[in-house]
Amino acid sequence: MIKISNLSKSFQKNLIVDDVSIQIEKGEVLALIGSSGAGKSTFLRSINCLEKADCGQLDLDGFHVNFTNITKSQKLELRKQTAMVFQHFNLFQHRTALDNVKEGLKIVKKMSDKTATEIALKHLEDVGLSDRVNYYPKHLSGGQQQRVGIARALAMEPKLLLVDEPTSALDPELVGGVLSTIKATAAKGQTMILVSHEMSFVYEVADRVIFMDGGRIVEQGTPDEVFNNPKSPRTEQFLQSYKNR
Repeated sequence: MIKISNLSKSFQKNLIVDDVSIQIEKGEVLALIGSSGAGKSTFLRSINCLEKADCGQLDLDGFHVNFTNITKSQKLELRKQTAMVFQHFNLFQHRTALDNVKEGLKIVKKMSDKTATEIALKHLEDVGLSDRVNYYPKHLSGGQQQRVGIARALAMEPKLLLVDEPTSALDPELVGGVLSTIKATAAKGQTMILVSHEMSFVYEVADRVIFMDGGRIVEQGTPDEVFNNPKSPRTEQFLQSYKNR
């Protein structure tokens, strides 16, 4: 089980994530939904220490950190056990797809180039990019770049995968391939927190859904409970806005 307790994050005295606590079972896909600015992405980035949380704790299979006074070595260990898929890919533009996937294995996990290469090639093949391993990002479509990002994250064999709006920067015709890759990843039992505005995809892939508003958890339940029988008027209002599009 993964437990995140009482996490809060402010920017210039504006409280963006407000005392959020969640638990995730091994192999569970937990989806966070809500309007832009609800705190979903900041919550993910705070878990991975890309943003420094004001307070909060994380327990991950016996590994415990207090975000208030997390040490450099704890951050490194946390990044060995978690991985993130970003909205805007965050690939190194001057490195090939293969080198992008190898980077974390060599730097964070201290693997040899030979071992890192073997693992990276396998994961690029898994996301359908075995014929693009020596391509630079500028020669890949947005969907292909995002799949490199997914391969990079999965190559780390994370106990927790954080997926932040993986299709928001893609043209509509490229969305399906990326969502299929994430769905296949979930089907293999990868524990995951997913932030997405693709409501039909969330309904299909998530085991549990949390609706956030104003930095807080408003409602949570199974996809059927949240989408078809919301208890909060704010949740119902949010979902209705998608149905009316």
